[in-house]
Amino acid sequence: MNKVNKQILIELALAELKSKYPSFPDHCIPAPKYSDKTANGLTKCIIDYLKLSGWQAERISSMGRQIDKRVISTDCIGRQRTIGSIQYIPGTSTNGTADISATIKGRSVKIEVKIGADKQSEAQRKYESDVNKAGGIYFIAKDFDGFIDKYNELIQTL
Repeated sequence: MNKVNKQILIELALAELKSKYPSFPDHCIPAPKYSDKTANGLTKCIIDYLKLSGWQAERISSMGRQIDKRVISTDCIGRQRTIGSIQYIPGTSTNGTADISATIKGRSVKIEVKIGADKQSEAQRKYESDVNKAGGIYFIAKDFDGFIDKYNELIQTL
């Protein structure tokens, strides 16, 4: 992430914090920390940037959940045993769904976050095709600078 884009994001976040807490002196409000080195970090950078720019954005979690059906049982001489199992329930979201769903200037925008050598799966390519066919916008963000370039291009065309 280059210094200019990072500074723009930090300034947007600080302005939001200053408006939220107007009685705090400026020097008492800590600057938020941002990094695009991990998928979670890049996702946070993108979502915060979009929200602070006045758009709607949210992280989409497509994972299922675990249900712990284990019970610890103690016998008459004090020995403990764990009985039962952990059950996994698959998520109900669409296979291949993008990591971020946003609305920018009234248009549906889906952003897939990929770090390093990470590549789209077949389900993600099909999801991209479905979004594009429906008139939405889909793109892949590999770093924050690439996202900013694509975002600026998008704002100009919408």
